[in-house]
Amino acid sequence: MIEERAREAGRLIGQSREYQELKRANDALGQDQSAVALLKQMEELRGQAQRLIAKGERPSAEMERQLDELLQKVQVQSAYQRLIAAQENFDKLMQRVNDWIMEGIEKGAASPIIMLG
Repeated sequence: MIEERAREAGRLIGQSREYQELKRANDALGQDQSAVALLKQMEELRGQAQRLIAKGERPSAEMERQLDELLQKVQVQSAYQRLIAAQENFDKLMQRVNDWIMEGIEKGAASPIIMLG
């Protein structure tokens, strides 16, 4: 029974306005070649920085400057801004879902009636 209800909740979340907007925003970002190129550059630099840190070294000031510059360029991209807003809205929905689940758990734990199945 729990599995069925969880799958139903997942289906409903997948149909929610928040999830659909997140999906559209993610697709739109993927189509924005400029934003994708900037994000790829950022990921490459982050990877280099992480490898340096893993070896106990500190990324250079130039590397940090490049990362900051790329981040600033990415953040002004409208497709990126739309994705961030959509992600925040979806996160809020998921937080409410989690709160509702916790309410249900608390009520279920306090209930003297045990339901099997």
